[in-house]
Amino acid sequence: MNRYETVFIATPVLSEQQVQEVVSKFRGVITENGGNMIHEEDWGLRKLAYPIQKKSTGFYFLLEFEAEGDLINTLETQYRRDERVIRFLTFKQDKFATEYAEKRRSLNAKKSE
Repeated sequence: MNRYETVFIATPVLSEQQVQEVVSKFRGVITENGGNMIHEEDWGLRKLAYPIQKKSTGFYFLLEFEAEGDLINTLETQYRRDERVIRFLTFKQDKFATEYAEKRRSLNAKKSE
């Protein structure tokens, strides 16, 4: 099993409930296809670097998970089919990225205490 990180941007016209539906949908795609969720972050509404589909903001989400490589094609197909997602990026973490992600999570946990 490989470790992956995916970030997607949901359109800003969604309500809070609709945003949570989007996140749970993609969490479900990962877990239903044999993936294991490790971490998830809601980065909130942020300004985009450039307009996408005439929108200047979007809801950012990060999902970190372990899965087989064939899950990525399924996940990205679901991103493309969902009109609520305006951009996404998925990449495989090497050992250094994995260490960095764990270190970042522990620092964020200390800050929130």
